[in-house]
Amino acid sequence: MPERENSMENAKKTALAEIARQIRIGIIESVYHAGCGHPGGSLGIADIMAYLYFEEMKVDPKNPKWPARDRFVLSKGHTAPALYATLAERGFFPKEELVTLRQIDSRLQGHPDVKYIPGVDMSTGSLGQGISAACGMALAGKISKSDYRVYAVLGDGETEEGQVWEAAMFAAHYKLDNLVAFIDWNGLQIDGPIAEVMNPAPHDAKFLAFGWHVISINGNDLDEIEAALAEARTVKGKPTAIIARTTKGKGVSYMENAVEWHGAAPKEEQYKIALADLGAAEA
Repeated sequence: MPERENSMENAKKTALAEIARQIRIGIIESVYHAGCGHPGGSLGIADIMAYLYFEEMKVDPKNPKWPARDRFVLSKGHTAPALYATLAERGFFPKEELVTLRQIDSRLQGHPDVKYIPGVDMSTGSLGQGISAACGMALAGKISKSDYRVYAVLGDGETEEGQVWEAAMFAAHYKLDNLVAFIDWNGLQIDGPIAEVMNPAPHDAKFLAFGWHVISINGNDLDEIEAALAEARTVKGKPTAIIARTTKGKGVSYMENAVEWHGAAPKEEQYKIALADLGAAEA
């Protein structure tokens, strides 16, 4: 029996890894066809997005506004290509639509829009506002005695915003144990290394000081993501911050740890290399 359980566990990991790969392909396809966008940070959070939407969260693509659903807020809204690719992979809208990113008359804007895109729970883009909205959702769940959970992904550079720490104080004060925030710690932001631009580290000590439960992981490791989320479910009386070390541009050789790919689209030859790196045939 233990051998069978291990085999099933391995099968689940393999399936999630494949989903994360497909999400990364969707990111490259959308940004390339748009001719603009933010591929670096999007690629870095693909593993987190795959685990949340295909294993952790209670959602229904056929009923995106289901009141009992878990909520997700992409506080770092500029990495919308990751959210769109995930939603399409999960069946909220056709994958073919990804290539319309940022184009006239497309509902896939440069930042998530709750009004038009199925599966988007909050319009985001102004850094710091997303985690604040997530706190409001979590508090609403507490007040209404609902059992949904709220998940958010923040950028490490985003934590330079004072509003993030106001939200952190709020979440701890109201004991929002139904809130989990991933801090995407790739060490890079648009102007360079975060340690040089405006160093917000150490994140773990800061969130602990604000009254959060803190877990540190490799955010590109599905096993560690799974363990962290399982631990977060056991926490009572306080929100959980998961400090997730990721590789910006993960999966595409020339984009990994390269700050210039924070907000730039690949040209044709670079696009072909990216698809090859991800094991995909050219569309």
